[in-house]
Amino acid sequence: MKRAVVLLCGALLLPRNAAAEHTILAIPGITLGFITRYVAEDEGLWKKQGLEVDIRDIQGIGAINAVISGSVDFSMSSGPSINRAVARGQKLVALATALNQSDEDIVIRKEIADAAHLDLAAPLKERAQILKGRKIAIGGVAAIPDIVLKVIASQAGLAREDVVTTPMQAQETMAAFSTKAIDGFVSGPPFIQQAVLAGTGVILSDSAKGEPVEYSPVSAALLLARADFCGAHREICAKMVHGILEAARFVHEHPKETVAVMRKHFAAYDDKVLEASYPMLVAMTPVPPVTTPQMLENADLMNIVAGFMKPADKLARYDDFIDNSFTK
Repeated sequence: MKRAVVLLCGALLLPRNAAAEHTILAIPGITLGFITRYVAEDEGLWKKQGLEVDIRDIQGIGAINAVISGSVDFSMSSGPSINRAVARGQKLVALATALNQSDEDIVIRKEIADAAHLDLAAPLKERAQILKGRKIAIGGVAAIPDIVLKVIASQAGLAREDVVTTPMQAQETMAAFSTKAIDGFVSGPPFIQQAVLAGTGVILSDSAKGEPVEYSPVSAALLLARADFCGAHREICAKMVHGILEAARFVHEHPKETVAVMRKHFAAYDDKVLEASYPMLVAMTPVPPVTTPQMLENADLMNIVAGFMKPADKLARYDDFIDNSFTK
């Protein structure tokens, strides 16, 4: 009886707001480009605020479609994805840009690059000539890897049919690359670094350098929600964005700890691969993770060049669906 009374008293002493709020976040791919998500989760940056975040892995543009349908509250998608949705009348809001570059590099098999005497110091439009007739793996049709590939191929003067694209998930891509079933792939860390350190691949385009530079900066790993969500759930949005903000700071300030977080989620990869991924992530992770109209306009221009939007569909304004208030 005494123990029951003590437990009851203890329960009565808990703060009235002790119950955690819940939300659902969709992630469109398994890469280290979503490092802020991994850090926020593993370091308890959301939990410390009383927010329980249920993570759902939904490949490619399926993540943003899940937000639109209302089956999840947030996704970390890309500037091109949100722009296409808004142009089609979907009311969404950009809350935080966790990466200010695409985070998507084109990697070509080294033996192909060597046989073509590829000059990696040449302008990108010259380097990209090597893509003609090649089979390249992308994360998903109309997703950011596909867009980056089509933009760079277009800059090289290649027609759409000059490059064969095949949608694959990351693990399938790396297996196909090792067996030479594909000539290259478009992806982010740690897959880029794995191929480079293994000596099997070379980086054709480098997003850490802003390539393609004509469309830099561009919003990626973009936290977004339905336009009416934060009005009804302001505390959830504030906590969600604050977790991303604190995670971005953590990435910059704690390199060893950040690599440890990487190791937890990418245990199959050598420490050298993960350590080589870190500088790329730091270079692209803005603090604070604000979204600018320029980032989204560049995303629109990429959509147009890639053939996923008509020039007439380019948005006139971008401020209307950007909310940076939670990043302050």
